[in-house]
Amino acid sequence: MARKGPDYAAPVRRILVSLLGLFLLGIFLFWQIDSPRAERMRSAVIDRVVPGFEWAMAPLTKLSRMVAGFESYARLYEQNQELRRELQKMSAWKEAAVQLEQENAKLLSQNNVRIDPALTSVSGVVLTDSGSAFRQSVLLNVGKRDGILDGWATMDGLGLVGRITGVGETTSRVMLLTDPTSRIPVTIQPSGQHALLSGDNTSAPALDFIESPENLRPGDRVVSSGDGGVFPPGLLVGQVAMASDGRLRVLLAADYGRLEFLRVLRSHPSERLGDTGLLIPPPPAEFIGPPMPTTINTDPAALPPADTGADIAND
Repeated sequence: MARKGPDYAAPVRRILVSLLGLFLLGIFLFWQIDSPRAERMRSAVIDRVVPGFEWAMAPLTKLSRMVAGFESYARLYEQNQELRRELQKMSAWKEAAVQLEQENAKLLSQNNVRIDPALTSVSGVVLTDSGSAFRQSVLLNVGKRDGILDGWATMDGLGLVGRITGVGETTSRVMLLTDPTSRIPVTIQPSGQHALLSGDNTSAPALDFIESPENLRPGDRVVSSGDGGVFPPGLLVGQVAMASDGRLRVLLAADYGRLEFLRVLRSHPSERLGDTGLLIPPPPAEFIGPPMPTTINTDPAALPPADTGADIAND
């Protein structure tokens, strides 16, 4: 077996590493010398060596540009996310502005709606929709303390909505025209025919008991007739429409999809004339619509004396 020669690789490697360390240490110390001559020598070395290392600096330059581009992209991404958040906030504000605009339009339409001057009104806010599959009604935040009575008509800014069917101290219930139990007499213009508007749980109640259906046309105006004292006459209800089954129905003028504010119409007694002269006096003062509730006198002094056994014996 042949013997191996001495291994000089390890000592040579250690010597080279030591020389490299000393060389780098010398360069470091030389670079730290603060003298004009050393500064001139450093400048000469830089001018001689650095231009020749452009090929070596190219990857570093590209890498630094990539890092700068990535930082710029990160800033753009953060700005984009901030803009998205601002856009979401603006969308929420836009939705709130649209709702306020719609609410303002409804209030303005309520102020501009024309009704009988003899009718005053009380405006209320719809608290909740208490309707069901068999009942169409809503609740208002006005009641007995506001002078609300059963049977009074309610309107939104466009047309007739229904009537008061229950009154509490601070709230009242409104039965809508779409309720299955709702029946109101109406007049169809311009023909002047009378009919009965019957709710059937649909958005377009049907017209029943029409005098001459052939004289009606889609688009004819439908108003309350005032017959039976259910509603004051002349309140806008909607327009005549022909259903797919051939039955005449009414497209309601009131916006049932967005009932937020309702106007409760109340009546005042008719004016009495002191000197009738040659005029025909008006009928006794009464309310337009359902009669006022009567009060029962419970004062014992005002009641007639009851019959007693002694009176019967005397007879």
